[in-house]
Amino acid sequence: MTVIDIPGSKSVTARALFLAAAADGTTTLLRPLHSDDTEGFTEGLTRLGYGVTREPDRWHIEGRPSGPVADADVHCRDGATTARFLPTLAAAAASGTYRFDASAQMRRRPLAPLTQALRTLGVDLRHEDAEGHHPLTIEAAGVKGGELTLDAGESSQYLTALLMLGPLTAEGLRIDVTELVSAPYIEITLAMMRSFGVEVVREGNTFTVPPGGYRATTYAVEPDASTASYFFAAAALTGREVTVPGLGTGALQGDLRFTEVLRRMGAEVSTTAGATTVRSSGRLSGLTVNMRDISDTMPTLAAIAPFATSPVRIEDVANTRVKECDRLEACAENLRTMGITVHTGPDWIEIHPGTPRPAEIVTHGDHRIVMSFAVAGLRTPGMTYDDPGCVRKTFPGFHEEFAEFVARTARP
Repeated sequence: MTVIDIPGSKSVTARALFLAAAADGTTTLLRPLHSDDTEGFTEGLTRLGYGVTREPDRWHIEGRPSGPVADADVHCRDGATTARFLPTLAAAAASGTYRFDASAQMRRRPLAPLTQALRTLGVDLRHEDAEGHHPLTIEAAGVKGGELTLDAGESSQYLTALLMLGPLTAEGLRIDVTELVSAPYIEITLAMMRSFGVEVVREGNTFTVPPGGYRATTYAVEPDASTASYFFAAAALTGREVTVPGLGTGALQGDLRFTEVLRRMGAEVSTTAGATTVRSSGRLSGLTVNMRDISDTMPTLAAIAPFATSPVRIEDVANTRVKECDRLEACAENLRTMGITVHTGPDWIEIHPGTPRPAEIVTHGDHRIVMSFAVAGLRTPGMTYDDPGCVRKTFPGFHEEFAEFVARTARP
């Protein structure tokens, strides 16, 4: 049995950074993720005036009243959580001018449902170029709160940002959600807010968030379930076995449900209180699966799909088209280059069995495309990538760790 220590969750780390900055006092985060995205987030907090001290396995964040300062310029790099959460945090300041920009890739990604919601709450927010996209400027004057209706069918991050804003408003928030994608991420948000002293009341798709702020705490970041998917998929594809500690029955992240997809394909999955193990004979069956709630793992499944014994059809993943790239088409494009028959629609992809040939993967600068096709490369030697280094976004040491994993699990 091979045990793999997966880096901390990007989603959990980003939420913890927001909540720590919003809390009264100093919060300590244990085993946060070190990556380009989280470095960008902590840099943004520092520019906003929050104190951040980083040690190898723990970060200390000085929350309110250490920040925010009255005037700041923040560059959000490629990070969607940074680009969506930090403007929302800044909007709650009593006064100040805050300018936000991001990379060309992030500038293309949408913000409109979130920024429209902030305007509904009275926030003075201006998009400097294209409406609904970075760059933007906020003239903060606090947020009164109240009621709003939100369409989170494009990204659950819009709802997360507003939920986390709620306790910082004068009167709290009541949010009616019309559409919601990646719903498990909202469960992460609610659980983490609870850890920082705030209980959100949910009735169906209506969320009521009380005012009153957060309290600082010590918070342990669990391993990243999306990152674990590559190692689970590798074990399933090659007839190996892998155990990931820290992702057990109490894990917050919905992407751990990817192991249920592997189970349906024929892998054996066991989950205890402290870990999840995947083992397989290497023979995988095709299936039709709705991945709306775990869409970050769609490329992982797409990359191993040609090795199944029958077609793999992935449905209800329209939101993957507005990630770091159009992931649905990126997967289809690369699989076709590898000689695989692929059909796509607005929100689905169907991949037929075949014998992939090695190719240069066009990554579109997307970390998940690289890591997913690295798994396919276990059965298709000779794969290359036009931008292998883009994994720094969430897992800078991925290539080394994956190579070590393969060496450790190789059969004699």
